[in-house]
Amino acid sequence: MKDIHMSRYYRNMTLIAMLISILWVVLVNTQPFSDFAYYNQIANQVASGGQWGDTYTSVGYSIVLGFIYKIFGNSLASAKVFNLVLTFLNYVMFYIILQKVNLNEKRRKIIYGLFVFFPSNIFYNSILATEILFTTILLFITLIYFCDIKYKYVIIGVLTAVNAMIKPFFMVFFFAIFILELCLNVKFTEVIKHTALILIVSCISISPWIYRNTKLIGEFTSISNNAGIVLYINNNSQNKSGVWMKARNVENSIVNTKEYINANATEKNKMLSKAAKKWILSHPVSFVKLGFIRLFKTYLDGSDLFYSLNGTNLSFFVKVLFAVYTYIAKCVIFVPAIILMLLYSVKVIKNLIKKREIDPYSLYNLICFYMFSCVYFITEGQPRYSFPAIFIAVYFFSYFGEKISIPLVKGSKSLSK
Repeated sequence: MKDIHMSRYYRNMTLIAMLISILWVVLVNTQPFSDFAYYNQIANQVASGGQWGDTYTSVGYSIVLGFIYKIFGNSLASAKVFNLVLTFLNYVMFYIILQKVNLNEKRRKIIYGLFVFFPSNIFYNSILATEILFTTILLFITLIYFCDIKYKYVIIGVLTAVNAMIKPFFMVFFFAIFILELCLNVKFTEVIKHTALILIVSCISISPWIYRNTKLIGEFTSISNNAGIVLYINNNSQNKSGVWMKARNVENSIVNTKEYINANATEKNKMLSKAAKKWILSHPVSFVKLGFIRLFKTYLDGSDLFYSLNGTNLSFFVKVLFAVYTYIAKCVIFVPAIILMLLYSVKVIKNLIKKREIDPYSLYNLICFYMFSCVYFITEGQPRYSFPAIFIAVYFFSYFGEKISIPLVKGSKSLSK
């Protein structure tokens, strides 16, 4: 209970940020489209007792949203209120995490303030996207990891499986913990024990869904069959932007072949993955270029704001105003944060060589950022994919914020005299 007793600063920041989020949801009537409309469609199917997706893509978010619809009614209002509840939980968990780690109070306040007022944490509340729920579970895992509790790694294993239902790549999280504890000089046998526990528990937890998919398709099928198409449309000679394109527009596209058309979903996934990997191996330079374009799109492109403006009646001027604010905020936070992360990576390597102590939370954030970046570098770049990295970016940006705030405070004191 002591951990959630917020001081006035944190209470006020939380209250103001939540009020802004509520006002955004009430005043900006966002309508789902594209992926968001698909999530909503599956959620309605789940709520009405229908099929929980067809293995095409991961449906963890839709399943949870379906249960929300079943309890509170099939309406966008229910989904958006659910987002607001998750956002509040994110703020509370992030506050507790900051209390758990070794930080001075000034920097802790900077980090928390930047996090709760980051544009995405406000306007994503009106979007039916996977990002808020995925981040909630990630923050919960982070909180569990930095708490001294029994069965910590078992709980993390279960939560890893839950998050993998939303984004399948998260099954590799056990490897992030492996690298983290190895760098922190945890006894090697303990490192193996912890990471094996996470992996085994997560595999056991996800196995009922694997069984369901396998039974549905008729051959072994993992969490979803979306990986192949994502890899294929983002790694080909026609893709110059690093983002989504129509598969049939790829030169000599495999999707136009008779073999592909007659294949089942799992076979199609394998065919697309094989074709994409073949292109990557034969075009390494183009692949690397596309990888960096994808990272730029993910971390420095603020166009995800427009997901929240779809179907609204806001004036063009207001939309442009919000867009400028979002782009500036994203660049101002993420550019220095990424530079700091690269510099900190060098420091970590030096500390490892010289066997010096490394701050666990800084290293945890760094490894998580690289985990996300490796996935986006290989697969797809989208501005909304940066959402789970916001708490990491504001943490590293706070190095700058702390140093900048010191002369500003001194200057204001001298002026007051």
